[in-house]
Amino acid sequence: MNFIEARKLVHEYIRRDEDDNVESILTALDEVNLDVKEGEFVAVLGHNGSGKSTLAKHLNVLLKPSGGTLWVNGKDTEDADNLWDIRQSTGMVFQNPDNQIIASVVEEDVAFGPENIGVPTTEIWKRVEKGLKSVGMIQYREHSPNRLSGGQKQRVAIAGVMAMEPKCIVLDEPTAMLDPNGRREVLEAVGQLNKEKGVTVILITHYMEEVIRADRVYVMDNGKVVMQGTPRAIFSQVDTLKSYRLDVPQITLLAYELRNAGVPVPEGILTRQELVEALCRLY
Repeated sequence: MNFIEARKLVHEYIRRDEDDNVESILTALDEVNLDVKEGEFVAVLGHNGSGKSTLAKHLNVLLKPSGGTLWVNGKDTEDADNLWDIRQSTGMVFQNPDNQIIASVVEEDVAFGPENIGVPTTEIWKRVEKGLKSVGMIQYREHSPNRLSGGQKQRVAIAGVMAMEPKCIVLDEPTAMLDPNGRREVLEAVGQLNKEKGVTVILITHYMEEVIRADRVYVMDNGKVVMQGTPRAIFSQVDTLKSYRLDVPQITLLAYELRNAGVPVPEGILTRQELVEALCRLY
């Protein structure tokens, strides 16, 4: 069953002058087709301006289609009556956690989301505890967010979304402002939610190393989906990715250069361990 299904999805940003005349039209999404099954971990790759963040905003109905159709959890996003249900089933985590954290105490911030959707008070605190435990932040529940690192703040933001108990979580470049340790913390928390809780995950990113654990990858360029497949299938096409101004994981690139130098290692190496094992088999 598809949790998300897009068919020829179009989004246009229309710029108008002071007399409401159209000055320009930018097509950010150009007939995008997308299928995400319930419980999948799907990554969306693309350079800046490729349309991936616009796509993310459609999944939570922060934007509506200019053309085509998008269904989230079986509901058409064009229908205003579906807005509440879709936003309850699909949570968003943005790039900067400071834009999403509003309370002065961690547990109060996590409680904000479920409180706004009318969850009873006793249930809210059960969800707060559950959400903070799920991202490994329960020991910080009484701390001020200002005392947390960037990675810890982002995990609190994820806990706040999880306290609303969505079926799907959309992360729009959640690690772009974090250091390597913070990025690892966030990705481990997200991976755990996907594998242990069965939460559908849509990860929007331009960091190649972050998509290795995904079930499937979509690559976007100029508003279009130009590649899709497993991480191994996508990263086997180094030259094609470079043509879309994207890199590949460093280990994948090293294996690619070794192949070009005549070393018969397999295509689509994703991790250091895979490369070491491939070289040990050869030598």
